[in-house]
Amino acid sequence: MKDFNFAFLDEGSKRAIRRALLKAVAIPGYQVPFGSRELPIGRGWGTGGIQVTLAIIGDGDVLKVMDQGSDDSVNAISIRNFVMACTGVRTTTDSEAATLIQSRHRIPEIPMRNDQILVLQVPLPEPLRMTEELESVTKKMHAEMDYAIMWLALYENIVRVGEIELGADYPVMVEGRYIMAPSPIPRFDNPKLHMSETLCLFGAGREKKIYALPPYTDVRSLCFEDHPFRVEDMSGRVCHLCGARDVYMDEFFDSASGDRLFQCSDSGYCEKRRRAASHE
Repeated sequence: MKDFNFAFLDEGSKRAIRRALLKAVAIPGYQVPFGSRELPIGRGWGTGGIQVTLAIIGDGDVLKVMDQGSDDSVNAISIRNFVMACTGVRTTTDSEAATLIQSRHRIPEIPMRNDQILVLQVPLPEPLRMTEELESVTKKMHAEMDYAIMWLALYENIVRVGEIELGADYPVMVEGRYIMAPSPIPRFDNPKLHMSETLCLFGAGREKKIYALPPYTDVRSLCFEDHPFRVEDMSGRVCHLCGARDVYMDEFFDSASGDRLFQCSDSGYCEKRRRAASHE
């Protein structure tokens, strides 16, 4: 650790990021510009989330890093090792033991508490980019709450295929005011944001944006009365490792038996269930 400033970033940079976070928390769903710092990792590989984590982490924190639910992916291991190297904080795969969770593409299965913070990595923070390319125009649309073009795009999707086919990064309305990108989490995780007890922070390093959802924020997935929002159907699926049901699962094909196998996407949750079962 002696070769690094604590949490790698200089203190001025961390203060600047924390100021942006305070504004983001004060205006839920609003994208706050910030000066994205250089890190020993390419932009687009989670630098926004890493910078948020480095700006708020403290000596007493316990860190969990997950990538699409896995604690053991290259991305998760690399980020975890980097933060450990420049902070010395303890790490865990147990979401309930962590005080700070940095994630890419998933929210933990076990509901998070008010004394925890969730940091989500974001590749594209602007939900209106799917309908409008110019940043100057999307800023004006947010300012005027002019979201007609977004509703039209969703309606056209229903007309073409019979439903809103967005599988991840499904846009949400925050406190009835701002349309927000929840990061590329699956639709299954969207309801976890509504009235969550946990502070959720979103960092986009390449796009230089930070936004937030403070605890107990109203978050609604966009939908129509005659086409209500629905999550992926996991009914009938059972994890072949821990026996879990009604959680988000990954699907595998067993070439030996020719069977389809399902496994908990949240590897820490799956591991915890197996440990508990072995102690019964």
